[in-house]
Amino acid sequence: MTKYIAYYRVSTVKQGQSGLGLEAQRASVADYLAGVSGELINEYTEIQSGKKNDRPELNKALRKCRLTGATLLIAKLDRLSRNAAFLMNLQDSATKFIACDMPEANNLTVGLMACLADYERVLISKRTKEALKAAKARGVKLGNPKLDQVRCTDTTAARIARVEKAKERNTEILEVINEIQSNAGSELSLRQISKQLNEAGYTTARGMAWQATSVNRVLAA
Repeated sequence: MTKYIAYYRVSTVKQGQSGLGLEAQRASVADYLAGVSGELINEYTEIQSGKKNDRPELNKALRKCRLTGATLLIAKLDRLSRNAAFLMNLQDSATKFIACDMPEANNLTVGLMACLADYERVLISKRTKEALKAAKARGVKLGNPKLDQVRCTDTTAARIARVEKAKERNTEILEVINEIQSNAGSELSLRQISKQLNEAGYTTARGMAWQATSVNRVLAA
């Protein structure tokens, strides 16, 4: 069953206090989840103008999506942001998200320019393959005869990228651990922290359940 994290937003404090807009958003999310048999593991509510991109609750929702593998679920596309650049950057990130009002057109809608660029790359690739096929039919020998001499086997850059990605993930998990400690009001043991992480749906970088030893590694990093 796919895990989802819901994000709701209203523009004013008055709307947030009265529930105006929020009830409709929650109903839309509930209807979508019922149709796909999804599991809602968390909800975040923001009272902020859609024109502003600095939204702490959205950042928390995105962080939890990244650390749990869940999909961000919003009732309407404009609830996420009216800023096109923000939406396109989100599409390029590792976070999956769905707008209940247009799930089938989500990717096209939020990243029209990105999709057009992708389509152009497909056309270029297709034209290149057709040209190579035509050249081969004419008897042209394809490929670089000196490939073994120029092939790059250095994996240093890829290894560094993996290390940096792991550091970024550990930084976000550390933020969550600090929040757990702060909310507890007293010092928690490593076992207690791992239990809360698991109950909240967080997983390790390898997708495993948290143990006291894995929490300790994050704290010691």
